Amino acid sequence: MAEATKQALWGGRFEGSSDPLFREFNDSLGFDHRLAIEDIAGSIAWAKAIHRAGVLADDELAVLLAALARLAVECQADPRAPLGSGEEDIHSWVESRLVARAGAVGKKLHTGRSRNDQVATDLRLWTRGAIDRRREELTRLRCSLVALAGRHREAVIPGYTHLQRAQPVLFAHWCLAYESMFARDDGRLADARVRLNRCPLGSGALAGTAYPIDRAVLAADLGFDGPTDNSLDAVSDRDFVIETIGALAVVGVHLSRLAEDMILYCSQEFGFVELSDAVSSGSSLMPQKKNPDSLELIRGKCGRLAGAHVAMLTAVKGLPLAYNKDMQEDKEPLFDAMQTASLCVRMAAVVLDHATLRAERSERAALGGYANATELADYLVRLGVPFRESHDMAGRAVRHAIGSGKPLEALSIEELRSFCPLAGPDVFESLSLESCLARREILGGTGRESVGRALDEAVRRLGLDRVRSSDAPV
Repeated sequence: MAEATKQALWGGRFEGSSDPLFREFNDSLGFDHRLAIEDIAGSIAWAKAIHRAGVLADDELAVLLAALARLAVECQADPRAPLGSGEEDIHSWVESRLVARAGAVGKKLHTGRSRNDQVATDLRLWTRGAIDRRREELTRLRCSLVALAGRHREAVIPGYTHLQRAQPVLFAHWCLAYESMFARDDGRLADARVRLNRCPLGSGALAGTAYPIDRAVLAADLGFDGPTDNSLDAVSDRDFVIETIGALAVVGVHLSRLAEDMILYCSQEFGFVELSDAVSSGSSLMPQKKNPDSLELIRGKCGRLAGAHVAMLTAVKGLPLAYNKDMQEDKEPLFDAMQTASLCVRMAAVVLDHATLRAERSERAALGGYANATELADYLVRLGVPFRESHDMAGRAVRHAIGSGKPLEALSIEELRSFCPLAGPDVFESLSLESCLARREILGGTGRESVGRALDEAVRRLGLDRVRSSDAPV
């Protein structure tokens, strides 16, 4: 149908045609065509609902269901089929195609339904499916972290605070720290899914439908946990979009932190990690360069997730009840956030699957920087020295060691006793790397046994048979 002859769903009240710029400004098919399958699913459920309410005869329902099923197949084969049709939005496109296939009975489908409750339902269906896919991708990333920890479960790296060497930790402990972050992200998305899984259909434009629709059955038909409670809220609620994007924004924060750590670790200054050539790039000028572009892009793209969250909060913060066209601005931030999060999570898993830890170099770094100074203070505490005094003694010993160009463990017993009079020959055992780790055998600590238990628990939680010790990804 040519654009000049198209009749908008709301056109009866108006004379003449819309200004071309207004059409471009107002129409949403360019992005809401992604909701085609969800709009068809909602239409199938609505057809059954109004059939139960006596609006449709048996034969009319059969015609509608057959036409909608064929349309679903068409959309699955070509998701971009609606584009270029000149329709205002995906709802108009589905209805026009339905009428073309089913004839006059297609015009009955919208009985008792508004685009307000229709789009709210479509978007909840789409978001629910997208959350499920993001959770699967997060699980894949968590498996990659656990596998990386398993491949290097004995390796030690320096732990940092303020980006200064602090205390030695197991590399597996570092991996599991990020696995914990992404586990919480999975929980946030699961929580958001619970709250969005209520069906707005049957709320009409704002006051509820005038037809005797069994909304509980309608909700069940679409896989919702039940219908929404209030029609005004149902058509104007976009909390589920805000909450979902907010959860994705936190995923982005965690991904960006992971990327930043890895970027530092694979720099020549650190040299702890070697990235695969498959996820790195070179320089057009400098032949020696190997750049961590995959990680830098993750770090950069994750800023879009925070931006999408702010955009949604700003779009709805001053809206009166009920539906307002401002809400059309919910889709592009959501769609972009989902796509960006998916790409970054999947890319991070690939990077980790093929990353190599240079364990000897990272262990040398863990031995440097006086990371065992806390062990000296704790050693003195065990001899009865109050911690504030032992902290001061250890600090003065560190200053002397720095001035002497030696690590703490290389000082003589006489040098140590000049600052720590109670120190005995056994102090050197306390300053060793293994002692630093062994004294952290506490729940959540970096002791080898503690980390081993945490790794086993992560394997169990993720349903993995075992963590492989080879370089093959889980």
